[in-house]
Amino acid sequence: MGLQARLEDFRPDQLADLLLDRSMVRGSLMRCTLHLTTASDYLELRPLVQIVLERGFHTGSPFARQLTGVDVGELLDAGRALVDEQPRTRAELRELLAPRWPGRDQDSLAYALSYLLPLVQVPPRGIWGKAGQARLTTVEAWTGQPLGSKLTLDDLVLRYLAAFGPASVADIQTWSWLTRLREVVERLRPGLEVFTDEAGRELFDLPGAPRPDPGTPAPPRFLPEYDNLLLSHAERDHVIAREHREPVFTRGALLVDGFARGSWTFGKGRASITVQLFTPLSPAETDAVMAEGDRLLDFAAPGADGRVVLNPP
Repeated sequence: MGLQARLEDFRPDQLADLLLDRSMVRGSLMRCTLHLTTASDYLELRPLVQIVLERGFHTGSPFARQLTGVDVGELLDAGRALVDEQPRTRAELRELLAPRWPGRDQDSLAYALSYLLPLVQVPPRGIWGKAGQARLTTVEAWTGQPLGSKLTLDDLVLRYLAAFGPASVADIQTWSWLTRLREVVERLRPGLEVFTDEAGRELFDLPGAPRPDPGTPAPPRFLPEYDNLLLSHAERDHVIAREHREPVFTRGALLVDGFARGSWTFGKGRASITVQLFTPLSPAETDAVMAEGDRLLDFAAPGADGRVVLNPP
């Protein structure tokens, strides 16, 4: 859904082909959440954010507490052998690991692997219109390539700014969950453009990066739940009001002129879209939202007699 909102003439089979030939993968990266990336990006990004996954496991989850006294290195070696042998579900991993660590919480044993090993979900998971359990294997086993070492934290910050700049150091840390990035930005400062926002915060961007005039039209877009656009800044008031953040993270966000104006969900079979507006739309905005909703329905349920329902605020 995120690609459909961003790319003209995008077709789900294009992405399916890339997942099936293993040039794209789905695995945990920034913020300990699942991301869709090229395989080469995952191999390079995962070592840079490994510390985020480790912190998430040891201090941000209940699982590490359940494994006090367990040799985590031994657990990871055993888990890697199992998922490299063949992709496995967490339920299968629980059953296979339990005899070796009797009396230990089985969920915690399996989730230790999910956090601490560079695991990816294999198809049909992630294939549009297909269903299947999340089966996991290491990215090295799936791609036949080792984890990378070419990308640096400097590169990661520049990649972020290419997508989301102008942005503050706090924004970059919110997106990545990495800490102490001020020194990285200071190292890059001579090659960056620097701005100041209304609150006096420094914002950084790449030289020559596109910064459209504020009057540039931004057509309506239906973003999926947990879209990176809504999660990648510390201060998100430029795209979504604070009181409306929670609904769009568990549903989807309707952007009108670049700002979240409602949440939305698919109906049965993706043949309908129901929008809960946060604020009223003008007649022109309503027409534009309905047209974009029709375009999304043509993508999600081609040939169906779809409809868009706008519920007032």
